[in-house]
Amino acid sequence: MRISLTQAGVTLIELLVVLTIIALVGAVVGPQVMKHLGGAEAKTAKLQVDDFGAALDLYYLDNGRYPVSQEGLEALVTAPNGADRWNGPYMKKRKIPKDPWGNTYHYESPGQHGDYDLYSWGKDNTAGGEKENADVLSWE
Repeated sequence: MRISLTQAGVTLIELLVVLTIIALVGAVVGPQVMKHLGGAEAKTAKLQVDDFGAALDLYYLDNGRYPVSQEGLEALVTAPNGADRWNGPYMKKRKIPKDPWGNTYHYESPGQHGDYDLYSWGKDNTAGGEKENADVLSWE
């Protein structure tokens, strides 16, 4: 049985039709996927802030106080001067992670909203904003 060359391959038109369909599907699905990725970063930041809160509470139980602003979050992985009852490190990886956008978390103690304020300014790394640029705050 012999197959002629015209029957054996894919025509250029068939290839273009398939590529057009793939491009259309990508154009419809792509923005939906990107929308969920942005939300995932904000959720990750909130989880990290909650993890910091648990570590800060352990620090408080051992030392009778939260780290002051000058000691910062580093007090969770390295004993600050004068913390005789420090029983850390209080973070699993023994380092302070950055927020999902690669920025440093902001920590103030005493805070304006409680014993401490811990926050990320979101993707734009400036106060305020909406959606991906919204602040992630420990007191909310």
